[in-house]
Amino acid sequence: MEVNVKEFQEKMEKTISVLQGEYATIRAGRANPHVLDKIKVNYYGTPTPIQQVGNISVPEARVMVIQPWEKGLLKEIEKAVNMSDLGIHPTNDGNVIRLVFPELTEERRKELVKDIKKKGEAAKVAVRNIRRDAIDHMKKSEKAGEISEDALADFEDKIQKATDKSIKKIDENIENKSKEILTV
Repeated sequence: MEVNVKEFQEKMEKTISVLQGEYATIRAGRANPHVLDKIKVNYYGTPTPIQQVGNISVPEARVMVIQPWEKGLLKEIEKAVNMSDLGIHPTNDGNVIRLVFPELTEERRKELVKDIKKKGEAAKVAVRNIRRDAIDHMKKSEKAGEISEDALADFEDKIQKATDKSIKKIDENIENKSKEILTV
């Protein structure tokens, strides 16, 4: 049996990309269309991502404009944004919806950084679980006589290196996003 670290490395990479996706939805003072990624609009009875029902633009640093492809969706988009956890009240001028992002307070920034760290820790736990599962899988193979003790030791060494590398990347993501949030 071939000892393959690659599939477990890919799982670790996926964990990191999920974390980066979550970080993209956390707003940092300036308008970023990704904060709308989780918002769904009722489009003829179907929950549809907001990006699929209109054009989203950022004309100024703290202003986002949503221009629906159908005027009838203005109320639905407004409702979806109000019901989201964005904490921003949309203004509807009959043609477009404007979202004005207020400056983040010091307290709110600290809350966001705590949330960033919590998500980062969860990603680290996920990576460590992947490592544990990988080692358990290989130990079973070794017991069954499919691989040698040396191959198992080599695998454990490689999976630990992959884990350390992933944890380092997660720490870098946490630090970068925290800096972005704390920068006034």
